[in-house]
Amino acid sequence: MDSYTPLLERSRVPQPSLQKLAVISIFEKLRSAPSYIGSDSDPGTDAISQCLHSTSPAVVDQAVRELCRLVTGSKMELSRGLLELQSAIEGSNSRFVNLFVKAIGFLVHVGFQKNISLFEVESPESHPFVKVLSGGTEVHSELVQQVLLFIHQNKGIRIVEVCDFLRPFLNFSVLRIAFSDSSASSFVRHLVSSTASLCCSCPGEALPVFKFLMGCLRYYPQKNAEDSKNFISIMEYMVDAYTVILKHLVGVRSLISEAQLCGLELLETVHSQHSDHCKHFCGSEPIVELSKRLLVVQKELGLPYIPELSLPMLSLFFILIRSEFEHEQLPVLRLVLFLLKWKNENECMVGRVQCDLSEELLFVFPVINFVSSPSTSVKEAAMDLLFMLEKVLVNFAMAPKEELSLQGGFPSISKPASMIFRLLQQLWFQDQSLPGSFFLNFASTGKTDVKEMNNGSKSWLSQLEDYSLWLVERRKSLLPKSHSQEIFLTEMPLLLSAIACGLFMHHSLGCAAIDSLAAIGIMDPKLGVTLLLTILFFNNIFSSKGIGFHDMLLKLLGMLPSLASHSVMIPLVVQAILPMLHKNAEPGVLLPKGFTEFMSERNICISMAASIRDVCRKNPDRGVDLILSVSACIESQDPVIQSLGFQSLAHLCEADVIDFYTAWDVIAKNVLGNMVDPVIAHSVCLLLRWGAMDAEAYSEASGNVLQILWEVGTSRHTDHGSLWAKARVSAFEALIHYEVPHIEKCIPDFKKRNMELLISETNPGVIRTMEEFEVKIITHEHITRRRLIKEKKVMGNKIEKLLDVFPQAIFFSGKNSNPKELPGAALLCLSFTPKGGSQEVHARYEKAVVEIAASLQLSRNIFLALLSLQSWKPFMQRWMRANILSLNAKAPTTIMDKTSKAANLILKSMRRIAEESIPRSAENIALAMSALCVVLPPEAHAVKSTVSKFLLNWLFQYEHEYRQWSAAIALGLISTCLHVTDHKQKFQNITGLLEVACGSKNSLVKGACGVGLGLSCQDLLTRFEAVNDSNLGQEAFKMQEMDLLGKIVRALSQMIRQLTQSSSDLLESLSSYFPLNTYDTTVMTSELTSKNSDDLEEDIWGVAGLVLGLGSSLNAIYRAGAHEAVLKIKDLIISWIPRVNPSVQSSSFYDERSEIVLSVGSCLALPIVVAFCQRVELVNNSELDHIVSGYMELISELLSVKKSGTFHESLLMASCTGVGNLLACILNEGVHPLEIDYVKGLMELLRKSYSNPYPPIIHFSGMLGVVNALGAGAGNLIHGYPLMISSLTGYEQKGSSYIMGPLISSPACEPLLTSLMQEIFLVAQNSDDHQQQQYAAWAISFLRHRLWSKETKELQNFGHPFQTDAEDSKSVSNSFSEDSTVMKLSLWLMQLNYSGYSPKMLMFFILMSTLDANAVDLMSTLGTLFGSDAGVILHVNTVQTVLRCLSQAPRLPALDWGAIIRRCMIYETQASELIPSNSDLKKGTLRVECLQFSLAHANQFDPLLSFLDELSELSRFSSLELNLQSHLFSHLGDLIKIFSGSKLEKLFHDITIYLSSSVSSYQVYNPSQQNLLRVSCWKGLGNCLDEASVDSLEYMPNIEKCMEVLFSLLPALRSGGILGADQVDSKEEWFEAVNCLAKARRGWLLDLLQVLEADLVQEDHHFIHVAKKIQVRARLVKIDSIPLTELGRLKAYILNTGSHGIWDVFIEVVAALQNAEGSVKRQWLVDSIEISCITNYPSTVLRFLGLLCGSCCKYMPFLILDRFTVLSDLPVTLTSLLSEPNWEFVAEYVVSCLWTSMERIYNWATNISQADDSHSPSLHSIDKSENAMAAFLTHVMHQTCVCLKDYLPLEKQLRLANMILP
Repeated sequence: MDSYTPLLERSRVPQPSLQKLAVISIFEKLRSAPSYIGSDSDPGTDAISQCLHSTSPAVVDQAVRELCRLVTGSKMELSRGLLELQSAIEGSNSRFVNLFVKAIGFLVHVGFQKNISLFEVESPESHPFVKVLSGGTEVHSELVQQVLLFIHQNKGIRIVEVCDFLRPFLNFSVLRIAFSDSSASSFVRHLVSSTASLCCSCPGEALPVFKFLMGCLRYYPQKNAEDSKNFISIMEYMVDAYTVILKHLVGVRSLISEAQLCGLELLETVHSQHSDHCKHFCGSEPIVELSKRLLVVQKELGLPYIPELSLPMLSLFFILIRSEFEHEQLPVLRLVLFLLKWKNENECMVGRVQCDLSEELLFVFPVINFVSSPSTSVKEAAMDLLFMLEKVLVNFAMAPKEELSLQGGFPSISKPASMIFRLLQQLWFQDQSLPGSFFLNFASTGKTDVKEMNNGSKSWLSQLEDYSLWLVERRKSLLPKSHSQEIFLTEMPLLLSAIACGLFMHHSLGCAAIDSLAAIGIMDPKLGVTLLLTILFFNNIFSSKGIGFHDMLLKLLGMLPSLASHSVMIPLVVQAILPMLHKNAEPGVLLPKGFTEFMSERNICISMAASIRDVCRKNPDRGVDLILSVSACIESQDPVIQSLGFQSLAHLCEADVIDFYTAWDVIAKNVLGNMVDPVIAHSVCLLLRWGAMDAEAYSEASGNVLQILWEVGTSRHTDHGSLWAKARVSAFEALIHYEVPHIEKCIPDFKKRNMELLISETNPGVIRTMEEFEVKIITHEHITRRRLIKEKKVMGNKIEKLLDVFPQAIFFSGKNSNPKELPGAALLCLSFTPKGGSQEVHARYEKAVVEIAASLQLSRNIFLALLSLQSWKPFMQRWMRANILSLNAKAPTTIMDKTSKAANLILKSMRRIAEESIPRSAENIALAMSALCVVLPPEAHAVKSTVSKFLLNWLFQYEHEYRQWSAAIALGLISTCLHVTDHKQKFQNITGLLEVACGSKNSLVKGACGVGLGLSCQDLLTRFEAVNDSNLGQEAFKMQEMDLLGKIVRALSQMIRQLTQSSSDLLESLSSYFPLNTYDTTVMTSELTSKNSDDLEEDIWGVAGLVLGLGSSLNAIYRAGAHEAVLKIKDLIISWIPRVNPSVQSSSFYDERSEIVLSVGSCLALPIVVAFCQRVELVNNSELDHIVSGYMELISELLSVKKSGTFHESLLMASCTGVGNLLACILNEGVHPLEIDYVKGLMELLRKSYSNPYPPIIHFSGMLGVVNALGAGAGNLIHGYPLMISSLTGYEQKGSSYIMGPLISSPACEPLLTSLMQEIFLVAQNSDDHQQQQYAAWAISFLRHRLWSKETKELQNFGHPFQTDAEDSKSVSNSFSEDSTVMKLSLWLMQLNYSGYSPKMLMFFILMSTLDANAVDLMSTLGTLFGSDAGVILHVNTVQTVLRCLSQAPRLPALDWGAIIRRCMIYETQASELIPSNSDLKKGTLRVECLQFSLAHANQFDPLLSFLDELSELSRFSSLELNLQSHLFSHLGDLIKIFSGSKLEKLFHDITIYLSSSVSSYQVYNPSQQNLLRVSCWKGLGNCLDEASVDSLEYMPNIEKCMEVLFSLLPALRSGGILGADQVDSKEEWFEAVNCLAKARRGWLLDLLQVLEADLVQEDHHFIHVAKKIQVRARLVKIDSIPLTELGRLKAYILNTGSHGIWDVFIEVVAALQNAEGSVKRQWLVDSIEISCITNYPSTVLRFLGLLCGSCCKYMPFLILDRFTVLSDLPVTLTSLLSEPNWEFVAEYVVSCLWTSMERIYNWATNISQADDSHSPSLHSIDKSENAMAAFLTHVMHQTCVCLKDYLPLEKQLRLANMILP
């Protein structure tokens, strides 16, 4: 310091020259001094400071200069020099401020020239000019000069760098305005205006500077009116400067395009201060004026109109919408008009396509709104602009349709105006681009029904209409409205109207747009005048020539009534309509004189009549005043006007303002003479409906009315078919309103005529209406029915009488009293219990067993063994009953104990007798033991197990043939009746039979084992509950049974091939359907040596047993799903029967031994096969006819051949017995008719077989054929046809040559059958041949037992689970009168016959039945020509109608409804083959009605229950058509009302298997069909949950398992997009699924929908399942099924997920939040923004944020649901939301978090763009999958923070403004 002290002292002398020399010396010394006293030392620093802070101007001046020399001479760092100067400013005199500023400016320039990096600062505050600015207002003027000097000195190629350097300074200057006094704004105004002026001096380099200025001015605050004025002032300078620059550039033809774009950017900057979130204190007028100046100068200079001008146009649209004052409106209108003219003038130069969608469409409605302005200037401007817009609209209508050009990449950051136009574009091109989903989906209409979630399928216009009308209703009901709804009602109508109006010219959306605009008009009455003018404006356009919108004129005019709903609008509407009617029209146009004045103008008269009709409908009180006009309409000669008059009167009568019958007296004369016109007839019927109320009081007049209605309803006209159909429909609709007794009284022979009309009607619409009419009649008849009177059953015919006296005539006549004389009959008919009871009853039965077993010879005949087994069952039943009664007499015990004791006592005796008996008896005893097991209840499973083990021991005694073959058959039967849990014993029985069958060399034993295996199959794959208490799982149990079935089929087919040496490929292919189990090491193979034909003939029954076993396995194979295997077995068995097989035609067929030996078993097995196939619809009518005729030829030939032998006798026996069973299974099913002549011919052949001299066994077979044809079922242990045999079940019509129904009830066959039975009866009663007598008695006993036994279910019906109602049929039917509608329809349906006609005749009648009503008469006439069998072919629609009517009947007569329904099912299938392909008849509808009928009445009729049970079996269900499967699924709720608990458990288990199995038919369907099934199943399960308490159902776990499977199949819910070829629309499925799940148990439901944190980090393919759970949760929350907290628990997880599918989840979550309280929404917003600061996936949480903000802000109706658009909209949506009162108090915290998140994203994006991996650990957490969106997210977040900058402190605003975005 001492070294500088003298010099500093000299600087204080009062001489300026000396002072300057002293300063120069100081700085010279500083340059040359060593470092310890240099400029950086303390002495040097102090010396410099003293010089700069001196009070002498000369010292300060020279010090500044010397300091600058130090810096320029590199003796001092630039930063040090600037620091010294800036420090000097702070404490210096104001006189020296400019000097210091100049010096700083000089140093900045020097440093900038040397190295710009010297000025790279971390914060704006360290910028040299910013530091200067902090020196106070004194620096402002000089600082501006230095900035200008700096720009001027560095212009040229470095001008961009200059702007970048100055940007932090200008940003600071602008932003500090909000935090300082007015001087800050003055400085900015001075700086910008000076800079703009400087640009004028160098126009070639001005554009970068202009862009720099505009970029900084974006941050100009707008907190008060003063700020707004200053901003406008600044913009005026900018516009003036731009004008000068543009003129210069255009003059020199340089940078013209860039200059024009710069002008548009300047225009955008001007308009940015009029945005939604900025408070525009000065109004719009200055902004519009500036815009005009910018645009006018461009046009004056000849610049073209460029597409980028669309953005200013949209801003002007927003300004125009919001303008309220004339002085604001007029400039905007003129400026828009100017732009449109400029656009039209330059259109060709720009190359714009005429039909491109333009923003002008949005101006139509706002401009029309100003046409009604009282201001002449505004009106003229609006009219001029509207004229221009009309040209645009006409061009749109006439131009070809163009496609939308989709741009790739990320969308631009949104603005309110651009969002409006974007929505218009989306709607206009929605049929070409991706189908858009809209935020309007979120608009809550207050409904919590799950259907509200499917509004996404509606168009935006439809949603807008619904929401607007809902708000109207809410306003009317004075219910509270949310803030967003208030905004929608007040601020949105004009914007929404503009969009709707812009879509008027759209070819497909025009009508919907009109409806939406009408709804907006109702919502906002202030728009009434504008809407009226809009109607007139577009009416003019649509009426123009060359415009293809004429169909929209009526739609447009249809808005008028809604406008007239506001009283103030009525005069205007009338005034607008009148000129359309006539130039001289007056307001009284609707008066009667109007029709006279406009008599020559038919259209006007029709319009007047329609208007009168509308008045009467909407305001009946006003309509009464026009009653004379109504009368004038009715008296008119024009049918249209007259019909409108009748409709007007109908509305008045409906409102009860006019008495119907009073009016009827006046107009009746006008009605009666004009009913030939269908239009008048329709209107008259609408009127006559209202005569029902007082019909009784005016009986005569009402009778005439009913006659008119009936005449119209029954009329048949060939001309005007559709019009007359409409009239007839209205007639029956009117009749429905009248009481049935009154109709019956007034219409003669009503019931008969009604029935004839119903069955002859062919018009679908009329049939549907008649259906309602019939239901009304049926309901009336039920209410007034007479009560049930039970009557004693009376014998039906002589055969029943013979059977009734049969035991007395045979056994008690004295000759045949010993049971061993007639052993078979004794087993079936005799009771050995002495009357009055006896202690020796057991002994008596035991003795009978010994005697009968010894006398009943089986002769190694398997068929006789089956007859014996069948006969032992009733005997064992009686023995059990007798023993139980005997035990009751000894000591009281429980039923179970008594049953067990009685069974053990019998078993003990049977085992002893079996061991002691000779082989002939032992065979019968073994069969009797199996019969005992059959009659035992399930509780006696120990006895059955004991018998099984005993017979298994016999089975393996290879040395005793008699034990093996009898035990084999017995074990097969026992396997079907073992206890449900005793599957181990069943498996042992079947395995034993397989082992013996494959290991034995005895053909008879093999055949018996085959029969046993066939019987065992009846219980395979049937018991769902079998594993409930076992260690086996359900699937393992099923696979084990499947494996057993496969072994059985393979073993039987292989043994048949080996025994017969058959070469059938079909037989060989059966094994392929049941491949070997890879885990099975005990595959059995048969080691057989082939036998010659003679050996086979001797053991023909061995082969027959194998075939019979194969045929018996059919139902199990079908249950296994091998339907093709069933068809192959059917074809095989048919092929093995001569004459039935078309390929075997030789008369010497019985000499061809290779496969003919199979014919015996086939004849017996075929009835079983046919019965089953007929039930499951695997055999057609032609096949049945062919089989019956084949049997007839075979038997006829066998009887004609005079040759005997074992094979011949066996084949004749099998064919005679088999044909009887075949006839019974066909006829008793009641589906297929047979010719009576054929049936009689067969009966005669059977008579010939037992009456001619043949061996007794042949006689026996003939008799069995007869009784089997009557339904005895002898030898058939597997009944596949109904058991109801009654005279009431026949369907034979009198005079018909066909029979359909049980043979015993056929009147045509009764004489022949009675004769046959009498002959057999006589043989049984007395015959010289004792063997023949035994057989005859045995045959009759089978029939008697079948008809008279009360234990049908227990004794014979294996595998057929339901009883029938035959016993009560007659008594029930007596409760119906013969002329009742239900009885007539039932009998008509019962006589439905299709198969009795030839194909040509069928084709003719079906074609005729699809034509008009005259076909009915023609068909009846031709029916007489074709004969009595022709009748009238019934139209399928008629059958459906009858079924629907009967489905709604409370009760039905007791008929065989099972057969009737099966016949109806087949009827449609067969009829559809002949119906033309272009017919309107929908295939499958009749079969669906059959199902619906069965569901309705299954509780009353067991055959219907049986029918439904069969269809619901998995194997049968899988083969049904899709629509039947769907119908059954959807009616699961009905099935739970009629099925037992165990059946329902199996049903739901089967559904689960069906939907989840990879081999089910479900997998064959296409995605759309699968979707239909799942929808139906969800619906059905939902109905199930509705029907009972979900906590008490025993089958609830099965339902829940089913729902789990369905949930796993539920497709992902997509928010939008084009569906692929393999995708279907899943909205309906989701609706039904959520509806169903909402009814489930809460605990189970939450477990199903549980989401773990680990699930959310899985791959996309796994996340789909997780997404479904969250989406379902959201939908359940929306319908208030589960609390919102269940969704809130997943908040943190779902907002930090990167899966692509999370977008669809967010949509559902936001939808669920719509009904939540405001506090809940705010918390979700806060949590989301907090998570965005730490998430790994910022795009995910920002998308959710965009969705939430968009759904809650006022711009919600205009937003599009798109994963990128919601991000680009965030600056608008979040800003708008936080500006609302309910959200303002969280705004500051939200913006603070938003800033943190934005900084994180900015740093991350910057590092990515610079490829810098050294960023902080917090940035490492952002997933790499987000990198592609880094730049886009940064721009979105930056713009959002800019919009919300007022909530940020200055330092953050500065950092925000100075960010350089990637």
